[in-house]
Amino acid sequence: MKTKLVVLTGAGISAESGLRTFRDSDGLWEGYNVYEVASPEGWRKNPQLVLDFYNMRRQDVKAAEPNAAHLGLARLQEKFDVEIITQNIDNLHEKAGSKKVLHLHGEIFKMRSVLDETRNYPIEGDINIGDMAADGGQLRPDIVWFGEAVHKIVDAAEIVMAADIFVVIGTSLVVYPAAGLVDCLKEGVPSFVIDKKLPEMSREGLVKIEKPATLGILELEEALAKL
Repeated sequence: MKTKLVVLTGAGISAESGLRTFRDSDGLWEGYNVYEVASPEGWRKNPQLVLDFYNMRRQDVKAAEPNAAHLGLARLQEKFDVEIITQNIDNLHEKAGSKKVLHLHGEIFKMRSVLDETRNYPIEGDINIGDMAADGGQLRPDIVWFGEAVHKIVDAAEIVMAADIFVVIGTSLVVYPAAGLVDCLKEGVPSFVIDKKLPEMSREGLVKIEKPATLGILELEEALAKL
């Protein structure tokens, strides 16, 4: 049985692949107010704008490549039972070769009906107004927007509770419910946090690595080898 290594990743790990973080400045995302393009209210007000926005993002993600941090986590599968919980909607962990990835906030390459959030479909191109699911509902990105329930948080909590080692990479840990996952850890579990601007975390035995993900992953691999 391999040691279970659970990793929580956020926007910081994908930023080094050229994907902008969710809120780079002033609550704007690619020039849009996030609530205009990532909320049920925004969808009701202007669904075409929301679809256009995610269609652009889908193309951005398609062009992006995994960086050294994504590849490093995939490499750790040789020695550990690695499970990744990501707040990111991109597929860079999968492209790097990681086998167990839980997307808390949905996936850019999936779409679903507005009438049924449990059934999704793969999507590589664009979603347009008038594109309907089998149930007759308009198709929308299978993304968790502000104000919507994060149903996969229960599965994520169970994964964290089973962790033998826990790592946080590229997230500020201010967005709930994801930020609360650290409270699910068993006592005494070795924990690491990697970010160029470290989030507030206070746990006994916590190792802080204040570096970008692509550099911090190397320090993490060295530290894990000593455990």
